[in-house]
Amino acid sequence: MKILLLACLALLSVHPTLRAADAPVAAAPAAKPVMLIVHGAWGGAWQFSKVDPLLREKGFDVRRPTLTGLGERSHLASKDIGLETHIQDVVNVILFENLHDIILVGHSYGGMVVTGVADRLPDRIKKLVYLDAMVPNDGECAQDVMGISDWIKSMTKDGMIVPPWAKPAGTYPNDVPHPAKTFTDPLALKNPAREKIPTVYILTVDPGKKPEEDAFWKSAERARTRGWPVTIMEADHNPQWHKPVETAELLGTLR
Repeated sequence: MKILLLACLALLSVHPTLRAADAPVAAAPAAKPVMLIVHGAWGGAWQFSKVDPLLREKGFDVRRPTLTGLGERSHLASKDIGLETHIQDVVNVILFENLHDIILVGHSYGGMVVTGVADRLPDRIKKLVYLDAMVPNDGECAQDVMGISDWIKSMTKDGMIVPPWAKPAGTYPNDVPHPAKTFTDPLALKNPAREKIPTVYILTVDPGKKPEEDAFWKSAERARTRGWPVTIMEADHNPQWHKPVETAELLGTLR
């Protein structure tokens, strides 16, 4: 019996196929590309709820933070909320979730935010996408980028921008009043590494209109002069809501 036991032990020591340590190890699944989407003014993460599942089907890890004072966080609304608060909202998502190689998408006013985020964390961003969004220069504020300072002033009440479509209560989800300070705070850009991030611009143009008639044409032209690829999509300003399939298809190509 002792001889038989020794023989078995010897066989195990020389026959690698019988050792668990040498068993084939399954390859770890490849990490999903992270797409972090920043919504626009008066909105919230809910604005991209139709696009989210479509992007997930394409293999993306989708993140949709809501900026302070908006959407489901509208109970935190305050006239003291500025552009810096919204930039830090997104920076903290990236840091606390330890996200890397991010495809960072900014829609509309979200262009101000993602520009600031890219300036703070350029090493975390794989690609920048401006979806019908503001493209600011250093020292500019949102109302100057869009040339709407008089309109902002006329729509501001108690530190909040309240256009006709913004409703503090009603059928949900809905647009809500937006902190005016986020439109008047200048954006300070200090990190030249931001300029090395591959960047694309998507200009949405209403059917029947010329691109140069669009409110975001100035930003699209800025993108073009910086050498960024510019794609024109036939849609209104909120393609993620009114053309979610087409929007997901377009964003899905930006890996």
